[in-house]
Amino acid sequence: MIPSFRFPWLLLLIVVPVAIMAWHVMRDDRRIIIPVDHAGNRHGYLIRTLLTFFEWMTPIALAIAIIILAGPTTLSEPQAERNLTNIEFCVDVSGSMTAQMGEGTRYDASMAAIKQFVDTRKGDAFGLTFFGNEVLHWVPVTKDTSAITCAIPFMDPKLPTHPPWLGGTEIGKALRACRKRLIQQEEGDRMIVLVSDGFSSDLSGGNDMLIAQELSNDGITVFSIHVAEGEAPGEVANLAIGTGGEVFPTSDPDALEVIFKRIDQMKPATMKNTTVSTLDYYEPFAYVGLTVIGLAIFASFGLRYTPW
Repeated sequence: MIPSFRFPWLLLLIVVPVAIMAWHVMRDDRRIIIPVDHAGNRHGYLIRTLLTFFEWMTPIALAIAIIILAGPTTLSEPQAERNLTNIEFCVDVSGSMTAQMGEGTRYDASMAAIKQFVDTRKGDAFGLTFFGNEVLHWVPVTKDTSAITCAIPFMDPKLPTHPPWLGGTEIGKALRACRKRLIQQEEGDRMIVLVSDGFSSDLSGGNDMLIAQELSNDGITVFSIHVAEGEAPGEVANLAIGTGGEVFPTSDPDALEVIFKRIDQMKPATMKNTTVSTLDYYEPFAYVGLTVIGLAIFASFGLRYTPW
């Protein structure tokens, strides 16, 4: 990896340590003739090379300091970033959702599948809306999925404290309320997962296609899960398909997991490349510099030129 520098003109100063290193090689003032009886004619090339090597440590450390002062930089690796999808769960909590489905109720099976779906879609934002004859926005669109998990026991329609105004089923009103929440999300895709088991009179008379057009104009896709026996009402199917989504009828709690996986495949998380940023690149030069300084300190304890 070849770095670039914030202050490349400082690199011209490297000629100073290079000149010092050249001087150590060419200098000839360290020869001392010592008369020793019966000694051969030794040139001392090995010791001279070793001393020169360690004398180079100081100018090399100076060169590395100059490189660090020049501000070495490098480019970060481009990384894929997940495109955000804003998903609003629109859950029917009318009295019919207390009907048996597997070992629990339709509400229990639906909320368990929603929780599992949320856990697999890391990085998306989720909202939770309950509806009957009226609409209750329980969790705003957020990445804090724990809020959805905590909501499950409080809105169980079989509880005696369940609000009576959530007893009917008005899907059109609920979807329009969810639309208002999603269009406030300026970033990311938009999707509604409708969970209901009944027919809604406010989708009759062409209102299903009208609402579908409103949602489609705002880039909102609706996936409807009909948690009851038989086919989903035609108006619900028309609405979902009209937004580019689909309707899934089921009375099997185990099939809910498969349905949510299918929704995940139809509306997969998309990725985008982030821009490449400039990063400081001091680390390798710092390691080399510390090593060189350590060798210079080690040599100062004995591996040095002493002309006496």
